[in-house]
Amino acid sequence: MAQAYIEYCFSISPKTPWEDILLAELQILPFESFISTEKGLNAYVPTKYHNKNFLKSVKLLNRNEIEIKVTSSEIMPENWNEKWESNFNPVYIGDDCVIRTDFHENQGKIYELIINPKMSFGTGHHSTTVMMLEFVLETLLEGKIILDMGCGTGVLGILAQKKGAVQIHAIDNDPWCVENCIENSKINNCMNFHADEASLVDKDYPFYDIIFANINRNILLDQISSYAKALKVGGNLFLSGFYEDDKQLLFNSCQKENLTLVSTKENKSWCAMKFIK
Repeated sequence: MAQAYIEYCFSISPKTPWEDILLAELQILPFESFISTEKGLNAYVPTKYHNKNFLKSVKLLNRNEIEIKVTSSEIMPENWNEKWESNFNPVYIGDDCVIRTDFHENQGKIYELIINPKMSFGTGHHSTTVMMLEFVLETLLEGKIILDMGCGTGVLGILAQKKGAVQIHAIDNDPWCVENCIENSKINNCMNFHADEASLVDKDYPFYDIIFANINRNILLDQISSYAKALKVGGNLFLSGFYEDDKQLLFNSCQKENLTLVSTKENKSWCAMKFIK
């Protein structure tokens, strides 16, 4: 049954880097979709999860060094798809890759990813996803076995397969994301692409050639040891979902697992790191 949504429109000044920081705080709440706008950010929550004190826990709204104006309105089910589609634009990663939906025309790129988010995280608009996609494009993946932790829409695994990976295992603890990931893998004609609802790696021995984990700092710190066990010697671990200020914590944790830092990316105060075992 179609459901109504509450749309929150956040006008943010200055927009950078506060848009990404606000997004990180809002993801704790049961918002199901986010859209970056010219003025800031729009966020959408089903009316059944909404209440009058809904934004009370968002501390950024009370910071003095930033001005955030908030408006809200209800979107009825029949208007949702039209509104969502009107605000969703293709995302270009370098010269060879584009992320678009099935209602966009073919963009003529080498890697044409069709992603229909349906409220799942991973459209390619967020800085962490951009950096991870850049890492995918830079990495030789032919014949590799891939783990995508916190897969969201499945965009990382889908691009990895288009680049020659032979097996993709995508994991997310949100059943809606798993369903969406499976749908997107089928739209992109992926083979040997498996998505499961889980919170932890199910391999405690070297199995994966590449592991992508774009989640958040605390979960990464808690799970790095399990990634190290599941990664083959010579394999790569790619991490993102944390701020630049947190990279030393991630580095220290990986170093304890005999993972060596290879390179780092930074984008709008967010960070991504590549390690080798």
